[in-house]
Order: sequence, then C-alpha cells, then structure tokens
Amino acid sequence: MINFNGTIQSSDANLLVNNRAFLYGDGVFETVKIIDNKILFLEDHYFRLMSSMRVVRMEIPMNFTMEYFEEQILSLAKANNFSASARARITVYRNDGGYYLPHENTISFLIHTTSLENTLYLIDKIAYEVDLYKDFYVTKQLLSSIKTTNKIINITGSIFAHENGLDNCLLLNDSKNVIEALQGNIFMLLDGKLITPPVSEGCLNGVMRKQIIVLAKKIANLEVVEEPISPFDLQKADELFITNVIKGIQPITKYRKKEYGSDLANDLLIRLNAQVRLG
Repeated sequence: MINFNGTIQSSDANLLVNNRAFLYGDGVFETVKIIDNKILFLEDHYFRLMSSMRVVRMEIPMNFTMEYFEEQILSLAKANNFSASARARITVYRNDGGYYLPHENTISFLIHTTSLENTLYLIDKIAYEVDLYKDFYVTKQLLSSIKTTNKIINITGSIFAHENGLDNCLLLNDSKNVIEALQGNIFMLLDGKLITPPVSEGCLNGVMRKQIIVLAKKIANLEVVEEPISPFDLQKADELFITNVIKGIQPITKYRKKEYGSDLANDLLIRLNAQVRLG
C-alpha cells in the first residue's frame, strides 16, 4: 500500500512507485522534429541517444537500431495524425529494481508526440529578452552534455525567467562562462566571428548546434569557432541567438541594456529551411 495525495491505495495502482526515472532521474531522452512523416536529422538524434545510454551504462537492446528508433516514433505520430508536423520525445529509463545501485541495466522507453503548427522553421518578429541565471551553475563534465531526465536547473531557471518577465535565461558553468540557454545552445556574432561554446564547457551537445556550425562555415567571410563566452562578451556582441531542433533559431533582441540585430540569424534560417526541404 502507498499514500498518494492523502489516499491510501494499492501500490499496483501507481506506475511511479518503482520507476527509476521518477525516483532517481535515471533516464535519458531525445526530442525530435517530424515534418512530412520524416524525422529531421535522424542519424544525429539516434547516435546521440545511443551515446547517452552508454554514458549512463544502460544496456542497449540488440533490436534498438536506427530503423527501429525511426519506426517506433513515426508509427506513433501516424496513429495520432501528427505526421505533417510534430515534436516527439523518446524517454529511455532503466528498469525497476534497486536503490542507487540498480538490480539490472536493461531499459524501457516511452514515446509521446504533440502536433506543431508550422512545417518549416520560422523566426517570430518579436522582442526576445534574456538575462543570466546565477542561482545554480552547470558543471564542466560529460554528463552535462547529454539529455538526462534531471533538468532541475532548467526548471528553476525557467521559473526565474517567468517571474522576472524574461523570455529566456543564459546558464553559466562553474568557471562563470556562458554555456547555453535554458532550451538550447547559444551563438554569438562578434566582429565577423560566430562563436559558440565548446561541449567541454558543459553545454548540451545539440543536434541543431551541429547543423548551424556546418551551415555557418559555408558563409563567406564568416569565421566560426568554438570557444568560451564570458558574460562581458555579451555586451560587445553584434548578434546573439539560440538554437534547438524544435524552434530552429531564436534571435535574442535584448540582454540587459544591450539590443541586437538578427541579420545572420535570418540568413542561417533560410539556409536551414533549404536543407530541410532538400532533406
């Protein structure tokens, strides 16, 4: 028996009693975008998920191939009539048993989908203001670069942003460098150089981050580098923008008293949509 919200009931009635993702954050996840019954950047998502599972020592089933991964996601999107444009999240968690030390390393997974309005990526022509989130810091380690089910810094940071009328916050690592936004990677244009923090700084190894780096390197007279960004650099930047696979590119228009343009972000968005169409 358990007590759930003040009611004594059978533990069999609640699936969370032994769920390790719920109890210990013992899970990893991947969020993908579906357009016209196709998962964008499928290979990158699949291999990042496999890498994440290996990092946390989960046992990868023999049948968990890229084709299986694709089939499971798309079949659910089709069942929900979301094939035209949708986001899907696959959460992989270690099976029940044990406390900190699990009884086994086998896994189960859960997929859910939600529909999206637009098929291609768009930039909203609205103000988008950010600030630093300094209550907690991200450590520079491999675990910070993968998507685990422990996202408490992102949650508390999102609450902070909401309470302060901000659209997003920028996270800092334990060296006090800017590493990413709450929902995506950060890019900074400064004096003709496009800069994004290296994964070694503790930022997420983002799938869209990878796409933008490749696209930006094709632009003439634009140097693309991975190097640390300090909070002081933000005040000198010409542009700041956030990337993730659902939104694509989100320009930042204001940080404190500094306002930014979005010419490069718009250029990259055109190139990104062209790549998606050719896909």
